[in-house]
Amino acid sequence: MDGKRLPIFLSLFLTISVSFSVPFQYQTLVLTSLPQPQTLSWATQQDSGSEIQPESETSTLSVNLHHVDNLSPAAFNSTPESLFKIRLRRDAVRVKALSTIAAVSRTNVSGKPRGAGDFSSSVISGLAQGSGEYFTRLGVGTPAKYVYMVLDTGSDVVWVQCSPCRKCYTQSDPVFDPKASTSFLGVSCASPLCRRLDSPGCNNRKKCLYQVSYGDGSFTVGEFSTETLTFRRTKVSNIALGCGHDNEGLFVGAAGLLGLGRGKLSFPTQAGSRFGKKFSYCLVDRSASSKPSSMLFGESAVSRNAVFTPLLSNPKLDTFYYVGLNGISVGGARVPGITASLFKLDATGNGGVIVDSGTSVTRLTRPAYVALRDAFRAGASNLKRAPDFSLFDTCFDLSGKTEVKVPTVVLHFGGADVSLPASNYLIPVDSDGKFCFAFAGTMSGLSIIGNIQQQGFRVVFDLATNRVGFAPRGCA
Repeated sequence: MDGKRLPIFLSLFLTISVSFSVPFQYQTLVLTSLPQPQTLSWATQQDSGSEIQPESETSTLSVNLHHVDNLSPAAFNSTPESLFKIRLRRDAVRVKALSTIAAVSRTNVSGKPRGAGDFSSSVISGLAQGSGEYFTRLGVGTPAKYVYMVLDTGSDVVWVQCSPCRKCYTQSDPVFDPKASTSFLGVSCASPLCRRLDSPGCNNRKKCLYQVSYGDGSFTVGEFSTETLTFRRTKVSNIALGCGHDNEGLFVGAAGLLGLGRGKLSFPTQAGSRFGKKFSYCLVDRSASSKPSSMLFGESAVSRNAVFTPLLSNPKLDTFYYVGLNGISVGGARVPGITASLFKLDATGNGGVIVDSGTSVTRLTRPAYVALRDAFRAGASNLKRAPDFSLFDTCFDLSGKTEVKVPTVVLHFGGADVSLPASNYLIPVDSDGKFCFAFAGTMSGLSIIGNIQQQGFRVVFDLATNRVGFAPRGCA
């Protein structure tokens, strides 16, 4: 063989060798059990109201988050298995509601403003029983009365139950009395703030009324107002807030909801300029850690080691956080058939992928899910299969083991590759060693990145530069 052909032959040989020698990638899953409900001892620490800081002196907010299972009255009489089944039922309701919102937003294209006479027309926004998996404790009014509020990236309006109640569900704290607050102020019907509501109403005192209906038939109705919220020791004033006198449906234990969506009435939008238009949360794996999840507002919300993907806009719906998903790898190789086209958000608002704090299990459009599932099954063929469980069709019997090797899974967002820890996609579903692959397919066009897949990452919402970031091991 002459000298010229040797380098070509060698480089060809090396290329072939390398392409065949890339081993299938695995990582270790340390087996854990289903999480037990935890007591809420942290609440009293935030109720003292000592050393309250005016908002002008702070540019950072920090609160602890806890899972809704810890607030539910049924939690302490329930087994971890029954709580997990309730969570999956809640999840199914939420996914259906989010998909409904996306579908309704596409069909409501008339552009006609809704007047006061249309107050009865329902605004579907987020949902009730599944309105959020996580909640925090914050003060409402002056002096601050501390209550539990659900946090929800899938809805916008901030609201709290108010006395007098025409109809209120049971909550764990006394119902907020606006008459006892010196900072409570009703909004007039003529106010631009009132017109920001999708479906405003007007009472005989010319005060603005709000109404939010949820995908499961639950709703909250009352007067629209501005009020001061206190997060630990930081006051945030003039936040538009629904004061709900008639709240009916499947609400769970919390006094109200802090909408964290992208819409014009959400808390991040209203308070944005005070905190640099940035917030983040870190949701801990409750089966492996007893420390609380947390949420930050301000510059400190952005982790230095986060990888970022651009936020996309849905012209028909401003609430959700849409991102571009270009593919998924299993075992170190891209899964054939999972391409960006399966997740495309089109001009009519159909399709797309959202990052959501209140959905548990990630839903992918059916073709993408089937391709992902089949690739994972092939890579996990050494594990003993078990029967399906609820919405999960890929389960394993890992009884008697303390750890196993599982294929790696990487989500390829635009500009950001997010490598998931094994515990974010192979999860315990009972106390007998059954673990299931925690993704599911959906016939809806909307794909949702759920909170099981987000565990342990600090998920950063940087609305100043319109991007979402993921920082691994971000809960420390």
